[in-house]
Amino acid sequence: MEIEYVRSRFIKHFDGLTGAVYTSPGRVNLIGEHTDYNGGFVFPGAVDKGIMAEIRPNGTDKVKAYSIDMKDYVEFGLNEEDAPRTSWARYIFGVCREMIKRGVEVKGFNTAFAGDVPLGAGMSSSAALESTYAFALNDLFGDNKIDKFELAKVGQATEHNYCGVKCGIMDQFASVFGKKGSLMRLDCRSMEYKYYPFNPQGYKLVLVDSVVKHELASSAYNKRRESCENVVAELKKTHPEVEFLRDVTPEMLAEVKDVVSEEDYMRAEYVIEEIQRVLDVCDALEQGDYETVGQKMYETHQGMSKLYEVSCDELDFLNDVAFDCGVTGSRVMGGGFGGCTINLVKEELYSTFVSEVRKRYFEVFGKRCKIYDVVIGDGARRLD
Repeated sequence: MEIEYVRSRFIKHFDGLTGAVYTSPGRVNLIGEHTDYNGGFVFPGAVDKGIMAEIRPNGTDKVKAYSIDMKDYVEFGLNEEDAPRTSWARYIFGVCREMIKRGVEVKGFNTAFAGDVPLGAGMSSSAALESTYAFALNDLFGDNKIDKFELAKVGQATEHNYCGVKCGIMDQFASVFGKKGSLMRLDCRSMEYKYYPFNPQGYKLVLVDSVVKHELASSAYNKRRESCENVVAELKKTHPEVEFLRDVTPEMLAEVKDVVSEEDYMRAEYVIEEIQRVLDVCDALEQGDYETVGQKMYETHQGMSKLYEVSCDELDFLNDVAFDCGVTGSRVMGGGFGGCTINLVKEELYSTFVSEVRKRYFEVFGKRCKIYDVVIGDGARRLD
């Protein structure tokens, strides 16, 4: 997205004056799904698509915000009781409030923003929006008081406290800390992280958007968290050191097979295997071994489909087509029940795969899937 596009709309809506321009990216997660709330590892990267906003302090105690994509204008104050009803504006309001709680003297400002993160594709446009404004307000009003980890937590707290979503930290972390040409392994328990170079010569990373979202998602997510907690509670009786499934070995899990429900056991089995897969993929990347990376992606899909049961017919079908086309790795990305598969595709197979998946998906489901090529990009930053 071009600065000129956002700037022209900002000038049009706000007195012909210009401000500062900020951007933050969406993200993909190569592997490590449903591991964050189990104290495990995730392996995201920022993408080259995101949210861009122009911002200028206006000398009042009001925020005047224009969504370029929605063609919608909202004004709100900065006190708790001033929360706007419009859902997109609540994200900006929530970030303002969370920054104020952390001692940043946020004042009124004018802003216009737009995004090129595909909505509903599981690339976390909401985290991109939060990170853009957290970074900007810190730069404009905070004299950079807040470190990058705290900026990620501002986004997460906005989701929890103002948008009703009890998300983990991965999306905001990736949006703030992203680095071009690198994926990041984040330890969700210690919050330690490490960059891994990701420049797969001869491969492309491709998202296939199923364009479906099943309504199960939020209740099913909570139910699976409960399953994981049930197994941890049972194991704690004999292994008091266990705090998360991260602390559980396959042998320990076997000890409670007859005590916990079959469903809870399956959920825990998936998570324990997935935490190990993230570590295996990190090792493989350091060796430049993309075949192993791909194999682990297929294993994750099987686990999410059969053990964690968060896939759906459309995603399983996309995974099967990838396998049939000789794609190196493929799996459902994100919470499940719709959204995208992420695919590691050899460049010479790319055209065949894209045309085949489009044709076969339409024949079976009567829907046109969307294809997005992924380029790993930088995190939150000021542009001008």
